Amino acid sequence: MNPPLKPLTIKVHPTDNVAIVVNSGGLPAGTVFEDGLTLREHVPQGHKVALGDIAQDAPILRYGEVIGYAMKPIPQGSWIEESLVRLPEAPPLDSLPLATKVPAPLPPLEGYTFEGYRNADGTVGTKNLLAITQTVQCVAGVVDYVVRRLKSEILPKYPNVDGIVGLNHIYGCGVAINAPAAVVPIRTLHNLALNPNFGNEVFVISLGCEKLPPDRLLNEGGIPIKVVSDDVVCLQDEKFTGFQSMVEAIMKQAEVHLARLNRRQRETCPASDLIVGLQCGGSDAFSGVTANPAVGYAADLLVRAGASVMFSEVTEVRDAIHLLTPRCIDEEVGKALLREMAWYDDYLDRGETNRAANTTPGNKKGGLANIVEKAMGSIAKSGTSAIVDVIGPGEKIRRTGLTYAATPASDFVCGTQQLASGMTLQVFTTGRGTPYGLEAAPVIKVATRRDLAARWHDLMEIDAGTIATGEATIEEVGWEIFRLILEVASGRKKTWADQWGLFNSLAVFNPAPVT
Repeated sequence: MNPPLKPLTIKVHPTDNVAIVVNSGGLPAGTVFEDGLTLREHVPQGHKVALGDIAQDAPILRYGEVIGYAMKPIPQGSWIEESLVRLPEAPPLDSLPLATKVPAPLPPLEGYTFEGYRNADGTVGTKNLLAITQTVQCVAGVVDYVVRRLKSEILPKYPNVDGIVGLNHIYGCGVAINAPAAVVPIRTLHNLALNPNFGNEVFVISLGCEKLPPDRLLNEGGIPIKVVSDDVVCLQDEKFTGFQSMVEAIMKQAEVHLARLNRRQRETCPASDLIVGLQCGGSDAFSGVTANPAVGYAADLLVRAGASVMFSEVTEVRDAIHLLTPRCIDEEVGKALLREMAWYDDYLDRGETNRAANTTPGNKKGGLANIVEKAMGSIAKSGTSAIVDVIGPGEKIRRTGLTYAATPASDFVCGTQQLASGMTLQVFTTGRGTPYGLEAAPVIKVATRRDLAARWHDLMEIDAGTIATGEATIEEVGWEIFRLILEVASGRKKTWADQWGLFNSLAVFNPAPVT
């Protein structure tokens, strides 16, 4: 019989007055640690224990930051569950330092390559996919039907094509198409069609009476998309008699695109051609000490290799914004970051809610008391590099290096918006577990805990829980993630989501009114 593991906690910063319990299943009352700390009650795994007496209204410190204030006196050794933590105010946006601590560039990382699909516009895909864009949700059923038939009847003739993706969404009609905020969904749909994984092959299905007609979709966002007339199929065109005539026209034109895509071959490309998105979902208290810091280390490696990296999720960085603005490469980028925070504050205000609504029951069960604690762990994904640019929801990425791509925190909305920004591969961390995946780009999932990695062994690619148990360092797991990115981007390894075909629907962010 194996001896019980010694009780373990993690204290992130020397000034912290709390630590989280590492042991699976938590630790019972009466547990004594090597330093003499004794638990007054059972503390679940990932939850906080008071390292000393905390007076009522005194700050509760984790990551060296105030994550809340004590609602009542908390004796040493107590479990600090969420009801004991009062949410602090969000950092004000009008007095933050901008570009005051710009990180020095890390040494270049040379010689790393992957096998990708080079596009005519210079971008490089990690997949070779035919995407079928739609202008309005009304045609989604037709697109789904055609995609099923193409995959079963036509795709086997084109072995170099990885798949066919219908870019379905719920936009395009019944909307205030000229409202100022309508620019977000329209440019998102425009830029989705240009994702490097689609090989510059643009194919649009339209209904014919929608508010977002093909001409506007193709010409929105500053980069007009040029297509031949047959690349836009309008179902209300009088030349079609019956459903099957529409299907035949779509399938015929799809084969034109498939034939071109099939001639493409992977070629050796520098790691600088990668566009990697970073995201977390189902976060827990380990996210900020295992998976996210390891992903942050991998992000630094990618930046050193010249790649483009984007992190997102406005509500999950809002409370840590004071730690990010000093890292902006100049004041202009810092002001852009603040503008995105202010825009989202206003968006939530108009919805009569606030950032506190972000934290889920699963987050809390995993030890996260509130959105402040969650944000402090979330930004660890960004690593330590300078933030070189800020883009709005659905805007195309413009620079290599680390970019903040503003998106909502919802897994599916964030994933969709990052795809529109040009992401060709995503790294996704989770503590509670999620089968999330994207058909348009491979998703590497990183588990924060050993328990999750073991139970979901055929859904998680990386076990970062080894950091908490002391079996591996952040740097070692970061290198593991970096190397896996190159393998997956090259098609040499498939993610579990790709193997099982676990793909979530696209969810375009639409802050504009629906009429």
